[in-house]
Amino acid sequence: MYQTGYTIKETLDQIQSNELVLPAIQREFVWRPEQICRLFDSLMQGYPFGTFLYWQVNRENSDKFKFYDFVLNYHQKSNRHNPTLPMMSDRNLTAVLDGQQRLTALNIGLRGSMALKQPKLWWSNPNAFPVCKLYLDLLWQPDEDDEEGLKYLFNFRTDEEIAAVNEKECWFLVRDILSMSSGPAMVRWLNSQLPQEQVDLAYETLHELHKVVHTDHLIAFYEEREQELEKVLQIFIRMNSGGTILSYSDMLLSVAVAQWKQHDAREEIHSLVDNLNDIGSGFTFPKDLVLKAGLMLIDIGSVAFKVDNFNRENMADFERMWDDIKRALTLTVQLISNFGFNGQNLTATNAILPIAYYLYKKNPRQAYLTSSKFNEDRKAIREWLIISLLKGVWGGSSDTLLTALRQVIRVNGCNSGFPVTQVQEELTRQGRSLIFEDEEIEDLADIQYGNRLAFALLSLLFPFVKVHTEQFHIDHIFPTARFTRHSLRSAGVPEDKIDDYIQRRNGLANLQLLQGAKNIEKSAKMPNEWLKEVNPDFKSRQQYRNNHLLDEIPETMPKFETFYNARRERLKAEIKRLLGR
Repeated sequence: MYQTGYTIKETLDQIQSNELVLPAIQREFVWRPEQICRLFDSLMQGYPFGTFLYWQVNRENSDKFKFYDFVLNYHQKSNRHNPTLPMMSDRNLTAVLDGQQRLTALNIGLRGSMALKQPKLWWSNPNAFPVCKLYLDLLWQPDEDDEEGLKYLFNFRTDEEIAAVNEKECWFLVRDILSMSSGPAMVRWLNSQLPQEQVDLAYETLHELHKVVHTDHLIAFYEEREQELEKVLQIFIRMNSGGTILSYSDMLLSVAVAQWKQHDAREEIHSLVDNLNDIGSGFTFPKDLVLKAGLMLIDIGSVAFKVDNFNRENMADFERMWDDIKRALTLTVQLISNFGFNGQNLTATNAILPIAYYLYKKNPRQAYLTSSKFNEDRKAIREWLIISLLKGVWGGSSDTLLTALRQVIRVNGCNSGFPVTQVQEELTRQGRSLIFEDEEIEDLADIQYGNRLAFALLSLLFPFVKVHTEQFHIDHIFPTARFTRHSLRSAGVPEDKIDDYIQRRNGLANLQLLQGAKNIEKSAKMPNEWLKEVNPDFKSRQQYRNNHLLDEIPETMPKFETFYNARRERLKAEIKRLLGR
């Protein structure tokens, strides 16, 4: 049934009073700030807003289903999920089946805030997530050549950024429009902010914002009155089957939500993903990993994301074995964290699934992570994982590969350890051999600082580095501060060699793994100077150089090229020994 529109203000009031809610089958909010800004610009320009699909839940059924509130103050680390609502007994509810992203964008823009992680800052840094609110520059004028077609400048800004604006800007806090009356109240506010000659221009923009929020009836919707969740789910999937609005894994999660009986699938899966991502120095696993792990670990025929795999029988097995799945995944991520991996250097999340399946079948206790009894098993898993990542066997679709590896691990059992040989044979049969050709070895010998595979390669080359005991950094042996043109000239490097030196500074032959604290302490010191400080006696220095394939380390920068080329050859020989034919 088609319903005529509400205003944005009326719709936000419905959200605030929980008359308008989200069913458990809905996915999370995924829009970025720029998408919210573009939505508000489109509304101000009078572009079509689209029709919504609502589900009318009768009061006698309102306590039979799980509902969630809309996100208000989004925080990428600590407040990403929709808040759970209590049971809504004896109350008619309207649940949003299509349009959640747009309504949440309005809710955040007009009532809330966003805090996204800033680049180059650690997740553990509280300053990495500045809180931003939506503002509108009332004085901004579009560029005639602007290809994006923006007419109004919306932006998410911090309080500090707003305090530092110049006289050519007038940033209005968009949420204030909800409580502001039109006409005289606007003029009074503008007169307190701007010189008289700018008031008329700003008033026109502010008035348009007020009209869009308070006056225009923009929220039109179809209303579905069906009361059976599974039928509603089918409607939901049909509405979102295009693949651009809702990912396939989101739809499959919705199926699980509808079919689990004892657990809240949405809450359980999101909670597990959060817990996995908090292990060690942090990961970035998506919920897709947990869904695929469920298909793999409970031995469903194929691990592919397709609706047939999420039938009632399979979902019953998924729920019944959920605690074991959680335990195996958690142990797996703890294990690879002990290997030194995190969200920055684990280049393929699917690579951990054969390990998870092995541990699921083996079902070891927590002591597996540290007991000397499992040293060889952990070593075999670590080397296999690193080599598979370096080879890049996980590129493209890996569903068929994962299904085949699962069969190999199941057939060869788990009592004698991770079946590395059989797994590698199966990889070869699948056309993904772990043998490296000479050209690949050359490429690895030239891997650069910043490449996500650099840590994996260094940890394979130097397995004595105890990455499980503390955080290790990738350190430049000759510090980057010594590679400026001015520094190189001052050190006596010939002019025709400077570009070569700068090019080599980030190469593998100038890299080592170093404890985080020592790396900070080392700073811009030359390697010989630093090595004498941390290893005062000659014998320990010699042992360090031998362990790290450093050989003789020159005292001055002009001899860096000779050092680099010699160490590259030693590293290449070691890579070939470990990975070649």
